[in-house]
Amino acid sequence: MLTPTSPLSVVIGAGGTGGHIYPGLALADALRRAVPDALISFVGTTRGLETRLIPGAGYRLHTVDMIPFDPSLGARRFLLPAALLKSGAQVRSILRAQGAQGAHVAVGMGGYPSAPVILGAKLAGLPSVIHESNAVPGRANQFAARLTPHLTVAFDRSRAHLSGGERARVVGMPIAASLAGLDRAGLRAEARRAMGVRDGARLIVFNGGSLGAARLTEAALGLAALWRSRTDVQLLIKTGPAALEETRRRLGASPVARAVPYLDRMDHAYAAADLVVCRAGSATVAELAATGVPAVLVPYPHAPGDHQTHNARVLTDAGAGLLLPDAETTAEHLADLVGPLLDRPERLAAMARAADPGPHARAADLLAAEVLRLAGRPVPFPHLETVR
Repeated sequence: MLTPTSPLSVVIGAGGTGGHIYPGLALADALRRAVPDALISFVGTTRGLETRLIPGAGYRLHTVDMIPFDPSLGARRFLLPAALLKSGAQVRSILRAQGAQGAHVAVGMGGYPSAPVILGAKLAGLPSVIHESNAVPGRANQFAARLTPHLTVAFDRSRAHLSGGERARVVGMPIAASLAGLDRAGLRAEARRAMGVRDGARLIVFNGGSLGAARLTEAALGLAALWRSRTDVQLLIKTGPAALEETRRRLGASPVARAVPYLDRMDHAYAAADLVVCRAGSATVAELAATGVPAVLVPYPHAPGDHQTHNARVLTDAGAGLLLPDAETTAEHLADLVGPLLDRPERLAAMARAADPGPHARAADLLAAEVLRLAGRPVPFPHLETVR
């Protein structure tokens, strides 16, 4: 029997890509700030980035035998019901075994590890809450939303696309504390030194997401060739690990561009950048909105429900970014689009001002407060407004 005095115990389902994992880690960190002795673990699979990112952040990862909610699996999609039941039973065991008295609450952050976590909580008779990060919900959360009354979303427009969305609460996207409180202007000089940006040069950061994006890397390589004689521009290309060696080979000794596998200090990247060219994953969109960095957004065209285009419009509709279709993302198109922006710093400044941070900077605390309420615990966040 769980009691209000037993250590807070929470299990978070998050896996696949950084877009689900990093918000889950931000939530875990917020819970630890509120309840330092909390027992927090994650559920994922052996296939995603969670195997590296979650243990690297100091949290335990349980893996289950779940497969993606993906029509491209072909005949394997018929295995989904059996995989879901098996992984749900595995999560039920994890929930019952965590700590001396079991978990208090389960949280699904989206992605295919999220569904068995919510199903496992249902089987264990525990409260659970879903966080939907995209403007158009993914298949896993569409299913899981039928198993819990507690729904939260990053963007208000998600409600119209989510089963039971009328009861969903807008909490924003949990982002790292280093970004939630980023003083971009105050950190800029230090960040530019750390990233080797020349005095007077404009920095364009290409960010294809946690695994990189071949289309963005190819366009950046072409732009580096077009602008090889410029001294007023630098390009930083985040390739992901798989494309790093080939990208560096093709860049050679380029005076205007360099490639990195990861951006370990996103606060430095955002503070140093004059412009970001990126995919439109929900976490990236939330970070851009919270930090006020102008962006050219290139939605991944094969995202389920075209959700990255819907994500991007959160910024582009406000005037904080420009949308460039994937098929049109070439070096020549980028030069025509970005060149005039770099020549008009007042336009970049206007785009930065147009960014609406919304609830993202406090989203981790807002979601943590929801978890604490479900666990029957005090909510030590007096600075927060009531979640809508």
